Amino acid sequence: MPVCLLVSEGNSHKPIELHHQQSVTLGRGPETKIKDKKCSREQVELRADCNRGFVTVKQLGVNPTLVDDVVVGKGNQVSIKPGQILYMVNQQYPFSVKFTEDMSRPKPSKRAQQIQSPSKTTADVSDSPPPPKKTTPHTVQKSESAGHWSQGLKASMQDPKMQVYKDDSVVVIKDKYPKARYHWLVLPWQSISSLKVLRSEHVELLKHMQRVADQMVDQCPDTHRLSFRIGYHAIPSMSHVHLHVISQDFDSPCLKNKKHWNSFTTDYFVESQDVISMLEHDGKVQVKEGAGELLKLPLRCHVCGKEQTTIPKLKDHLKTHLPS
Repeated sequence: MPVCLLVSEGNSHKPIELHHQQSVTLGRGPETKIKDKKCSREQVELRADCNRGFVTVKQLGVNPTLVDDVVVGKGNQVSIKPGQILYMVNQQYPFSVKFTEDMSRPKPSKRAQQIQSPSKTTADVSDSPPPPKKTTPHTVQKSESAGHWSQGLKASMQDPKMQVYKDDSVVVIKDKYPKARYHWLVLPWQSISSLKVLRSEHVELLKHMQRVADQMVDQCPDTHRLSFRIGYHAIPSMSHVHLHVISQDFDSPCLKNKKHWNSFTTDYFVESQDVISMLEHDGKVQVKEGAGELLKLPLRCHVCGKEQTTIPKLKDHLKTHLPS
């Protein structure tokens, strides 16, 4: 059976062996050499499936753990495979997983392998997590969080009921959980996982996304009453690049907590034009270090700056700024 190793990208310590189907809890401590107090001592729970070649990652700590550019979220689970990067906390302390044969054990003969697993092929080892038919619906919902976070947009952009505009390059969909009266997402058909992978060659595509976003605002029946912002989240909760077009009333039952609010009203929200400028001048998008901490800032009105103690109080206050 292959052995799974958790490898520090900075080679700060020797690889940590993850035994097949055994839970391992890691975080700040001697095993990882992490001393950052923003990383909990029990930040993640890892469980390797050495037969299928993936590791389930469950975030236990308060601060965000990421797989590539996707935030796992406390209590949620995603899967990581070779080639992906696990950031233990706040886009820092990168690790990768590696599967290798256990050289300490004698390899079984071909005949023994056939008896043990008559239908196993090389492709099985690199497959995604077990198919849904082997789990109950409840288990799928919990353990397939990777599907919710990273594949949700890809499913929605293909759904005609969600689409409000499309052309050869992009599609516009309604946000499933809008944080304001008007909240759309502009997505490219081209598969682009995150802001980090954008390069100079994507400038024209992003400019087209901006034009389409402007068009959505111009066609909005309340454009004369409401203001809009157009931009990206610094650390998106779902993969596949998506441009938010959101009215600034924030009048929505889906806006429920501080993270929702601060993700649209602090520097966590990066203006579309700023992203385009970074690509034009630097050839890449630079996300500010510690951007995740912005989600913890106090609740402040985006119009007058007055601090509010709770979301209900903030919403009541926002009504005073709504146009009559």
